[in-house]
Amino acid sequence: MSSNILIVEDEPAIAELLAVNLRHAGHCPILAASAEDALRLIRDVLPDVMLIDWMLPGMSGVALARELRSGARTRDIPLILLTARSEEADTITGLDAGADDYITKPFSPKELLARIRAVLRRRAPQLNDEPVRAGGLAVDPGTRRVTYTADGVERELRLGPTEFKLLHFMMTHPERVHSRAALLDKVWGDHVFIEERTVDVHIKRLREALAPAHCAELVETVRGAGYRFTQRAPAH
Repeated sequence: MSSNILIVEDEPAIAELLAVNLRHAGHCPILAASAEDALRLIRDVLPDVMLIDWMLPGMSGVALARELRSGARTRDIPLILLTARSEEADTITGLDAGADDYITKPFSPKELLARIRAVLRRRAPQLNDEPVRAGGLAVDPGTRRVTYTADGVERELRLGPTEFKLLHFMMTHPERVHSRAALLDKVWGDHVFIEERTVDVHIKRLREALAPAHCAELVETVRGAGYRFTQRAPAH
């Protein structure tokens, strides 16, 4: 699945090389030449992943990672530090600053893409193309299909694009309670300004779409808190 990846790198040639490889892999690279530029960019839209060079003009990459981890809005962004430093102490410093991973230059495009996939699996599983199964449902983000099995036959459910994203996000974060505000940020995007009650409308539509599979009750309302996808098998 395509991800918005913010590259924080002050060397234009390196930044463009990274961007080219990310585009070829289907991602959407965004470039920032300094930590300060990166912070300005993410005031409007949060990226799915950040690639941060250690040695930046002004604020260092390590300092940027610490600042991002200290903010409530930015603390969950997957961060990968890029550096020529290879000493164990440097690795520890980078990881202690909050980086999810640390990759030493020079590195191959394949290695970088593998590291990006790995941090997304851990931090943002809803951005992966891997099928998800829970509660008798199967969601395949690659084909945009939702299926269930009844009487030994696989059947497909018809979901709208927003309901699909909502279900996929909740299935990749099962048993957790998500507030309406959190769902708006994670499913619609934190740059979209719409009423929180819009979530209720789409939850209702999602339950209606899941009804033929007897799975509507897997999307639970948690009074006063939000919604949760439970993995328990529905009772027939």
